[in-house]
Amino acid sequence: MTIGADYSSGRERATGDLTVLGLETSCDETAASVVRLSADGTATVLSSVIHSQIDDHAAYGGVVPEIAARSHVEMIAGVTRRAMDEASLNYAALDGVAATAGPGLVGGVMVGLSFGKAAALARGLPFIAVNHLEGHAVSARLGRPVDYPFLLLLVSGGHCQLLEVRGIGDMSRLGTTIDDAAGEAFDKIAKAMGLGYPGGPALERLAATGDGSRIALPRALLDRKDCDFSFSGLKTAASRLAQACVTDQDRADLAAAVQTAIARQLSERSERAMKAYAERHDHRLFVVAGGVAANRTVRSTLEATAAKHGFAFLAPPMAYCTDNAAMIALAGAERLQLGLTSDIDTAARPRWPLDEARALADPVHAPGRKGAKA
Repeated sequence: MTIGADYSSGRERATGDLTVLGLETSCDETAASVVRLSADGTATVLSSVIHSQIDDHAAYGGVVPEIAARSHVEMIAGVTRRAMDEASLNYAALDGVAATAGPGLVGGVMVGLSFGKAAALARGLPFIAVNHLEGHAVSARLGRPVDYPFLLLLVSGGHCQLLEVRGIGDMSRLGTTIDDAAGEAFDKIAKAMGLGYPGGPALERLAATGDGSRIALPRALLDRKDCDFSFSGLKTAASRLAQACVTDQDRADLAAAVQTAIARQLSERSERAMKAYAERHDHRLFVVAGGVAANRTVRSTLEATAAKHGFAFLAPPMAYCTDNAAMIALAGAERLQLGLTSDIDTAARPRWPLDEARALADPVHAPGRKGAKA
């Protein structure tokens, strides 16, 4: 890899292959990965190590921020060492270190961010602070080379957005949730049904034996024709119905109805975004990323919607749908390729919209002291 004279300025474009260590600690996975980005845009995952905290949080039915942060502190060094060992590399072989700087649970974000800064400083490497959502945005490129631009549905436990992705650091919001994310709805409805944690996969398994047509659930924002989402009404209605379920079949039918309702809303809003996107771009690619992209019903529904409107459909490999560090390493490598590095005093951000200008100019929620919501 070669780069211009003033490497720390973040203004010189790198050339050749780039090998980057990525760190991810925004929620309840401590993850480290080494990714090599070739000059032709091909990304090769040399290692990807994830320590899950599911057992730590299962008793509480959800993620406890303090427990998550403490676990990250305990695990980050060992997970990073395993990632480097599995890649058969030492730090001298790296071109940079990338770490999630937000959005997320700020205690956890600080752990990975601090560790990444320390590693970069100790080895004299460039440091790249990465937006967790940008990691999801580029995650489809971990499976195969993908050209910009594309239309992205980012759908996870904490986020639900439609974005026009023109390149790294160049994304526009077309729609977002005005309340809960789809993944949050899955998890909280599953909790109300007593399905345990994590709730989304458990609800999907139960839905496989259900008949969703037996239960009518409310549809949100029918008076609006934009691309925004709302899942709070669905969550409340389903949670109340869960208390009235008597038999196992009742519960399976409710799970199927919830899954169908979420998939339908995601499809309807994506369809509107596709029509708007197609007016501006001939390259019609629809990418679905984030943990909810692992749900088979959601994925098949969105794939059919894409085909209906002449869009190619792409989702990351299953291993990279949920939180992982390979997507952070790739986003960091793409930034490094453009000469975009970060100051060592970059702060952790609990809120960090991808399209920050739109979030501030046209906020869905009033910005608080922590900034505009993603």
